Amino acid sequence: MPDRTQDSTTTVFAEHRQLLFSIVYNLLGSVADTEDVLQDTWLAWAPRHRATDAEEVVNPRAYLVRIAVNAALAQQAAIRRRRETYVGPWLPEPLVTEAAGTVETPDAAAPALRAEAVSMALLVVLETLTPLERTVFVLHEVFGYRHTEIADILDRAPSAVRQLAHRAREHVQARRPRYQADPRMQQQVTERFLAAALGGDVDALMEILAPDVTMWTDGGGKVRQAALRPVRGRDKVARLIAGAVSRRGQHIDVRYRTVNGDPSALLLADDAPFAVMVIDLSPEENQVSGIYAVTNPEKLAHVTPDTAQEATAD
Repeated sequence: MPDRTQDSTTTVFAEHRQLLFSIVYNLLGSVADTEDVLQDTWLAWAPRHRATDAEEVVNPRAYLVRIAVNAALAQQAAIRRRRETYVGPWLPEPLVTEAAGTVETPDAAAPALRAEAVSMALLVVLETLTPLERTVFVLHEVFGYRHTEIADILDRAPSAVRQLAHRAREHVQARRPRYQADPRMQQQVTERFLAAALGGDVDALMEILAPDVTMWTDGGGKVRQAALRPVRGRDKVARLIAGAVSRRGQHIDVRYRTVNGDPSALLLADDAPFAVMVIDLSPEENQVSGIYAVTNPEKLAHVTPDTAQEATAD
């Protein structure tokens, strides 16, 4: 006879895995760490759900979210210690899909892309929050949990959660005002930026960069061209880009994709991904205010090229 209890345990977890992945990824910014947390969540869920003498879980979703969120918080100390020794700027691991919505990542990353997508720029800001502030912000602002629900998840008083939410919201608003670029404009500016950068058109590049543009390059100490700290200012960013392109000196393919919900670009050399580039626009939507370039090979390991929507630059 089939083990119906085991089937039910797996089915219930699978039904909520998409939500769990999305929440935890937005708390940690890493696919590998998120998978570790989901594994811990499964190991806590399966015995509890199968135990014949255990009290029935009335709300599996709430139960699983509570386990996953607290497991993510438990990992934060180790993650922060690891990032303190990280070489250069640390950027979240990009979640890449086809521009048309076809998932090109493995199953580990796909669920977050079908749920709530937090932009690369916002994830960078969330890194400056405390773990508890970030948790409250993500659960309330991104997933719509009420403060009382978050209080139950974190085992804290609702008043304490409201205070955390207020601090987090003010902190995020000060660093990234609420503004959502038009996706079509973001796609157009991204294409113009890459055409200028890869084509060596410095005048066009200077025109499209905002005066106070900032560029983050995450090479993890494994890519020589990656700057070891954020580069600020139009002239410096333009020189960095021009130098990186000239040093590479080879055929580059550009494939336009959606990265963490934003129109972005995947750059390939010899059919292998070497960078994911996300462009942040100024509120006027006609200049580039932020550039996030992930070149660390470990963070691109789950990204695979294909032949759709390809643009080529020599």
